[in-house]
Amino acid sequence: MLYREWVGPPPSWWVLSVLFSLSWLAAVLFYLGPLAGVAAFVVSQALVVLLLLRLSVRLEVTGGELRVGRAVLELAYVSAAAALDAEATADRTGPEADARAHLVQRPYVRTAVELTLDDPCDPVPYWLVSTRRPTSLADAVNAARTRPCSRLAQ
Repeated sequence: MLYREWVGPPPSWWVLSVLFSLSWLAAVLFYLGPLAGVAAFVVSQALVVLLLLRLSVRLEVTGGELRVGRAVLELAYVSAAAALDAEATADRTGPEADARAHLVQRPYVRTAVELTLDDPCDPVPYWLVSTRRPTSLADAVNAARTRPCSRLAQ
């Protein structure tokens, strides 16, 4: 394992989820009573937590591949990995974006890594992946790319 990161919602989103559920508690409490209010709080909080967890993504660089959630990219097809700051990320997802690119963006993360692909059979020119530590992820990908891969040597 060269790199692992969990890209999840920031603490402020978790606080907002509790405030959202408390509003359900108050609304239902005044209308149906305390038992229904507590039940509404528990159910709404559970649903919001599931949604927030669903929005998160795990990044892993292991051996010769990068895992981004359920997607897997073999690093043999990556020609370059570049860390992007907030401004460069905004440009690459906005005016300089390529419609064919594979984007794994999260609205609460402003930085990313751009992985340029070198696969003539794949129409995707690059992957753009949100990360809070773009330099570390780019370094891990570049280090894994330069390692000899036993599967590719066969």
